[in-house]
Amino acid sequence: MQMNRERLMKMAGAVRTGGKGSVRRKKKAVHKTTTTDDKRLQSTLKRIGVNAIPAIEEVNIFKDDIVIQFTNPKVQASIAANTWVVSGAPQTKKLQDILPQVLGHLGPDNLDNLKRLAEEIQKHSPGAGAIAQEDDDEVPELVPGETFEAAAEEKTAAS
Repeated sequence: MQMNRERLMKMAGAVRTGGKGSVRRKKKAVHKTTTTDDKRLQSTLKRIGVNAIPAIEEVNIFKDDIVIQFTNPKVQASIAANTWVVSGAPQTKKLQDILPQVLGHLGPDNLDNLKRLAEEIQKHSPGAGAIAQEDDDEVPELVPGETFEAAAEEKTAAS
């Protein structure tokens, strides 16, 4: 009995995982899932000494004009290692859309800090009103009323 060439090529194409010249395999290798990465991350965090912080309903991360918002996240922290881990499903939103909601969560002290921060950003960001121009070309004086030349002359006169 002779095999049909078409059928043989179809079978050969099904088991080949690479291109021309690669090794034929009987079945495709099933790769491990990424749970090993998660286990490795958890063991590293355990070594650092992070502790779970319960009862956090919302985390907002502000970046430029967007807000990354986590609702009911799992939050872990290690104060000694200055490490905070926020895990959960993030949502990216525009700052102007979420600002009224965030302002409701802030107390009066934090609201003052937010206003100060907004003024600072507006003062230093380009295109936001008048920019303070500083003349960095001049060399500052050593002591008010003295110049570098006078200080150099004093040094040579003292020698």
